Amino acid sequence: MAYDNLVLEKGMYTEAKAKGQTLTQFLEAEDSSKSYDDGLDAFQRQLKRFDIRVKGDNTDVIEKFFATNESAVLFPEYIARTVLVGLEKANILPEIVATTTTIDSDTYRSIYMNDGEDAKKRKSLKRVGEGGQLPVTTIKTKEQVVNIFKYGRLLQASYEALRRKKLNVFEIFLQQMGRQIALDMAYDAIRVIISGDGNKNAADIFKIGDADIGGTAGILTYDEYVSFWNEFSPYEMKTVLAPKVQLKDILTLTEFKDPQAGFTFQKDGKLISPLGAKLVRADQVQELGVEGIIGLDKGLCIEEIVEQGVTTESDKLIDKQFERTAISRVGGFNKLFQPSAKVLKWK
Repeated sequence: MAYDNLVLEKGMYTEAKAKGQTLTQFLEAEDSSKSYDDGLDAFQRQLKRFDIRVKGDNTDVIEKFFATNESAVLFPEYIARTVLVGLEKANILPEIVATTTTIDSDTYRSIYMNDGEDAKKRKSLKRVGEGGQLPVTTIKTKEQVVNIFKYGRLLQASYEALRRKKLNVFEIFLQQMGRQIALDMAYDAIRVIISGDGNKNAADIFKIGDADIGGTAGILTYDEYVSFWNEFSPYEMKTVLAPKVQLKDILTLTEFKDPQAGFTFQKDGKLISPLGAKLVRADQVQELGVEGIIGLDKGLCIEEIVEQGVTTESDKLIDKQFERTAISRVGGFNKLFQPSAKVLKWK
């Protein structure tokens, strides 16, 4: 079906949700982008159909969405897509999450792998003699379900207050809402890394000054950093989450000031710490009561569980009932391998 022959109606959101889709995905099923070479997706072609300009110097006002009953159907999806852009811009989850699973329930029960009592011994490569028994890896369902939460904000405004506002200005506010949702989700992801997901898999905690790490409490030197890195074997410390004070402590280590690390930071802003771990500023670590850092093997640590993309109360928005309209994302976090993340406290 050609994009200009589609009949847009409110019920599309209900149909899309029943299929676990966004409106964009639903429209793609009716009007596949594979049939075009314009570089637009199905939703963007509908904006073009109704001559709604959301980008550039000559963006339209919000009122343009409501010129017809059909074009009004596009407004909730415009909000969801714009909030998602803000969420992705401010999101540190890609630096934390190993994989993402989409579900259609409010709970999720994951699996875990049990390799036996000696975690390090099981990683060693040994030949098995003829007739000998192979080491056993057991995969089981976790005892506790992972709870799924709604992260969101209320859009509180009247249609009359917004209808004449330019979409490029409105976009800034929507993206800021997305940014806050991202920060809330990152807080929960880091909480799960530290405390576990309810299945007795909290991260091991080390302190500067204790027997394993050495050094003087409250003072980070390269020796303590290396000792912490050593605790990860057979996993790898690929990412370090650090609040601003601890991030400064790491960045000012003499060993960090080598020419190559400095060049990488100045060229693209990527913070590479000594021993190769990527540094990510995460003030949520301190907000959760940890005066220190988290090291993790990013590819083996956290699974993100989501229902779908950003959702809106579409009926309200289409009917211009903006007052206290919820914009949200539903999700949660599951810890995959307990030894893949560890905490180093300064004190």
